[in-house]
Amino acid sequence: MISHDTIVALATPSGAGAIAVIRISGKDAITIAGQVFQSVSGKDITKQKTHTLHLGHVVDDNKVIDQVLLSLFKGTNSYTGEPTVEISCHGSTYIQQQIIQLLLRKGCRMAQPGEFTLRSFLNGKMDLSQAEAVADLIASDNEASHQIAMQQMRGGFSNEIAKLREELLNFASLIELELDFAEEDVEFADRTQFHDLLNRIEFVLKRLIDSFAVGNVIKNGIPVAIVGEPNVGKSTLLNALLNEERAIVSDIAGTTRDTIEDELVIDGIGFRFIDTAGIRDTQDVVESIGIKKTFEKMEQAQVVVYLFDSSEYKTLGGQLQTEIQKIRNQFPLKPLVIIGNKADKLTATEAAELKALIPEILLLSAKEKLGVEDLKAQLLSFVNTGALRNNETIVTNTRHYDSLLKALEEIQKVQWGLQSGISSDLMAIDIRQALYYFGEITGQVTNDELLGNIFANFCIGK
Repeated sequence: MISHDTIVALATPSGAGAIAVIRISGKDAITIAGQVFQSVSGKDITKQKTHTLHLGHVVDDNKVIDQVLLSLFKGTNSYTGEPTVEISCHGSTYIQQQIIQLLLRKGCRMAQPGEFTLRSFLNGKMDLSQAEAVADLIASDNEASHQIAMQQMRGGFSNEIAKLREELLNFASLIELELDFAEEDVEFADRTQFHDLLNRIEFVLKRLIDSFAVGNVIKNGIPVAIVGEPNVGKSTLLNALLNEERAIVSDIAGTTRDTIEDELVIDGIGFRFIDTAGIRDTQDVVESIGIKKTFEKMEQAQVVVYLFDSSEYKTLGGQLQTEIQKIRNQFPLKPLVIIGNKADKLTATEAAELKALIPEILLLSAKEKLGVEDLKAQLLSFVNTGALRNNETIVTNTRHYDSLLKALEEIQKVQWGLQSGISSDLMAIDIRQALYYFGEITGQVTNDELLGNIFANFCIGK
């Protein structure tokens, strides 16, 4: 996987802007940059100190392409752990392409997706879980996902795993040593201490595995399906939540015939709201397809919001409870928020009657934007943000989650072996497997296919 080529890529988003940054990395990065850069003070950048900035021009033969600012990182003191140059030029797409093409002609090659971060990992500047956190940090679009990615990039998760792995490795070494003295029947590893260590590792692994449910939700957002009969205000509620006219609102029943989705960040947590077609019996083919999609979206959602017209609750009679119970029976594990919309039309007595009939009901008026904040607070209550507030390690990566599950399985095998008194050689096999899965997370155990899959998801230039 280690390449000695000098690579180049645009490190800022493609398109025109005020400035653009072109990154070069590799053993010849500074030499190649020196061939195209002319300092305004006449300095030779190959002889300048690391971590210095230089004003000058990028020149192709006698043609000046642009005035730029060049950042110099010598030796291993760079993001990639190898000589690196960053050229800040004006953000014209023409200028960007002219400079990159010039560098390619001088001996660079275009970087692959994630190749700069891959080199950082291969050169020991960060471990694999930290490298993966770089992609999460770039993709973070709310406070919570940003906080988790920053903690992981600083090594919070990998430090915890590395510490457990080191302690387990020490005991594994003692048990392996016992195998060399098998005929003398000696024990170098204190079985009581080993038992305590295994219990502690099991506890930490279970906590990290449990955190994935929260982490996955924070990373990907919480899908919330807004369902109910036609014309009860589902689209109006979506517009009120987003504070914009996102969905078409009409007095005509069945206006929404397809699902409409949009995202909203509430107190740092991302929610993806899905406005669905109204559920009713219909002969309209198009509307029927929309209703079918409604049930599909309810299946995919993590929270279901059931909306009805509270001003018509008396005429609905027992039908209301029947519909609510039907959703509960179909999706027993999903949190259900029951909303009585158009509450501004209710008298105080009617509102009290409704709350007595359905104690968990939330009364609001989407049109008047009354009670919308109460709905947001209720949705937040479904997310366990305690771990986030306490700055605990939260797992968001599916690959890490899978490795943790496998490590836990091996640790439990070792625990069973210790209690059953099996021989050290058999126990050592399970310990080695647990160590393997720990190493998979931090990158102490890797293969080309794994690294290729991870870094292929990065953007070019990172």
